[in-house]
Amino acid sequence: MKSIIFTKNAPSPIGPYSQAVKAGNMLFISGQIAIDPETDQLIDGSIEDETKRVMLNIEALLKASGFSFAEVVKTSIFLSDMKHFSLVNGIYGSFFQTDFPARETVAVLGLPKNVNVEISVTAYKA
Repeated sequence: MKSIIFTKNAPSPIGPYSQAVKAGNMLFISGQIAIDPETDQLIDGSIEDETKRVMLNIEALLKASGFSFAEVVKTSIFLSDMKHFSLVNGIYGSFFQTDFPARETVAVLGLPKNVNVEISVTAYKA
């Protein structure tokens, strides 16, 4: 069974997609960018600020779905430039305690709204 997840504590979708979809014991969170859910505006700041906002958006969706970062099994990180890798990695890593998820990090030609980082997540709850 598939359930669409929506919370006001994460940004509203900017296209024809859901914030997250729960299918059985799996949760698929759409790529999150640094939009403040209170204003629906991009935050203005450093790559660290962008990454923290992205991770807080992901955290809000995990909580709204009854999941936590401990249940994240896979992430995909998209960067505007690999020069951001170590800074993004530091902020990203601070949201996980142990048993880190599988992941890939790639640099891409462009991201929505010209942001520097977008992260999507898959979680599993036994």
